[in-house]
Amino acid sequence: MIEEARKIALAALEGETRYDGSPFISHADGVADIVTREIGLPETCAAAVYLHEATRTHKDVDISAFPQEVLMMVDGLNKISTIKPKDTSLEAEKYKKLIVSFCTDPRVSVIKIADRLEVMRHLDMFPKMSRDQKLLETMMLYMPLAHQLGLYNINSELGNIYFSHAEPEQYRAITNKLRATEKDRDRIMQEFIEPLKKKLSDAGISYKLKVRTKSAWSIWRKMQVQNVPFEGVYDVFAIRFIIDCEPDPVLEKDLCWKVYSYVTEEYEADTKRLRDWITTPRPSGYESLHITVKNKRGSYLEVQIRTVRMDEEAENGHAAHWAYKGIKHEASTDRWLQSVRDALEHPFDAKPEDLPAPPSKEIFVFTPTGELRMLAAGASVLDFAFNIHSGLGARCIGGRVNGKAVQIKEKLKTGDTVEIITRKDQKPSRDWLNWVVSSKARSKIKLELDAEERKKATEGRELLERRLKNWKLEFPDGMQTEYMKAHKYSSVLSFMAAIANGEIDVNDIKAYILEKAGGTREDVPQDHAIKERHLQYEGNGEDILVLNAKNVKGLDYKMAACCNPVFGDDVFGFVTRSAGIKIHRISCPNAARLIEKYPYRIQKVIWQDSASGGNFQVCLNITTEMEHSVLTSIMNVVGQFRASIRSFTVNENHRAGTNEISMRILVPSSLELDKVISQVGALKQVIKVKRQ
Repeated sequence: MIEEARKIALAALEGETRYDGSPFISHADGVADIVTREIGLPETCAAAVYLHEATRTHKDVDISAFPQEVLMMVDGLNKISTIKPKDTSLEAEKYKKLIVSFCTDPRVSVIKIADRLEVMRHLDMFPKMSRDQKLLETMMLYMPLAHQLGLYNINSELGNIYFSHAEPEQYRAITNKLRATEKDRDRIMQEFIEPLKKKLSDAGISYKLKVRTKSAWSIWRKMQVQNVPFEGVYDVFAIRFIIDCEPDPVLEKDLCWKVYSYVTEEYEADTKRLRDWITTPRPSGYESLHITVKNKRGSYLEVQIRTVRMDEEAENGHAAHWAYKGIKHEASTDRWLQSVRDALEHPFDAKPEDLPAPPSKEIFVFTPTGELRMLAAGASVLDFAFNIHSGLGARCIGGRVNGKAVQIKEKLKTGDTVEIITRKDQKPSRDWLNWVVSSKARSKIKLELDAEERKKATEGRELLERRLKNWKLEFPDGMQTEYMKAHKYSSVLSFMAAIANGEIDVNDIKAYILEKAGGTREDVPQDHAIKERHLQYEGNGEDILVLNAKNVKGLDYKMAACCNPVFGDDVFGFVTRSAGIKIHRISCPNAARLIEKYPYRIQKVIWQDSASGGNFQVCLNITTEMEHSVLTSIMNVVGQFRASIRSFTVNENHRAGTNEISMRILVPSSLELDKVISQVGALKQVIKVKRQ
């Protein structure tokens, strides 16, 4: 199978070379050799290596004749090869999970680590930029994954290669010290073990020893963390006693402490460095006795004492070595990685169909710039948009997934590249809550909906209050509650918003009030009839001037510049000698004087039912905090309504620490003006809004 797969790869890769000019097939040969000879995986994995290289860029190569398990591994390797980390240092854990998620057959992750080891062994051939990227990826992604899988030798080799390139001077210093002290360590080991062997043998304790020397990379990391020189790393050289006994807690503890007593009788112990995780195991379940001792020559070494059961738990159970090294992990991923490790230790015992699938709680998708985002399984384009930014999510109208236009509710899958399409006037709807799975998206949508409902409720309340004032009617809280209950509105907020949206006709509310009061609809003019403004004065003229009425001709009137009336204001007319009729607001500063001195010139005025499409000029005086951003906020608010800014001046009041803004706007009616004033006044930095 391996030979057949290599023939296909050789044909597909013909003419392709590596950076040093060697045939590209040499990379596949190197990886296959690591997979089979160094790790011990079966021939199917080596075949997958060759077929991966053959099909990675040559999609038309036919490999259908190979077993399904091989094809699954090839598919996983091809997907992993498409990962182009944008910022490995910031997204390491996400990228590691992404690699795991592509491994339908868990042995794929091991093959990928072998692939990276082959690349690192030939790192010198790559250009500097590519070399630096591979070094960073190796340290952040592949070394932690190798450690989790129990590939300790590979992890150490990757660490040493990284160290030799990242810190060449420090690497040379540590490796030279290790070489220089190698004979001393051999001699110290023999001297240390001999007297202990005799004592343990005489005591009838059955055990085995594991001895190891730390890698240059591990030594350097400990030097950095503990801020000590090479000589200050006591566990450069360590010995582990593994006691063979029945898994009885009392017996195990007794034997461990016996071995401890023999060691400390023979050698001087540093009691400050005693770690008793037998009496009180670590939260992870790890059990062992650790002690640092000094021999008669003054050399330090670490001694670890545990039983076979404790060692099995530490190496293979939930308290595995990588779990207490501070590497981030999740329970489901840990269990899956442990099953891979078991498959490595017994490579020919496990059938492919028995190997578990990787955890699928998350999916991993990319932005168009290559940034990796992790989302919950089942996430939609809308989830992705809110994951990027809440403002982007609120304006989302769809997206492009791998270049194809899709709706906002389109479900995403791992490996997708997603681009969000927005529209300025887009607003969230309640349907959106059915299309998202992430809590962030749901909470942001609810906030947007609540804000929109509050805004509409304010408009509805203003409209209702204005109409009630015109009709000279009251709508008490008790009556309002009854009306809301009859129309199935559970909150005042939703009720007022319904008025603003036109779902409730204010004329129906008027009829309801009249019914409760024992009146009829005819008692008060209908809302579509002409609304007379009852002025607080009496004029001599019997005629009523109807402003903006289409059937009135020959009347010459203008809006008074002193108060700038707006459609819907309570107004009166003043007959001038040369400028026709001037329309003033009842609240105009000049109103009292004109009414008192010239009652014979006062003209009753009412507005037509609706504005004729014209605009009215209004001046607003706004006091704000001295922040530049507030100017943009005010203009954004005005832009939300049927209003336009004609002029805008700002005077800074440094003594008061405020901005005094004078703004002239055009509005079609007093209702629209009230909306602008209400929303501008609600801005955080706005202190006061006043109409001139």
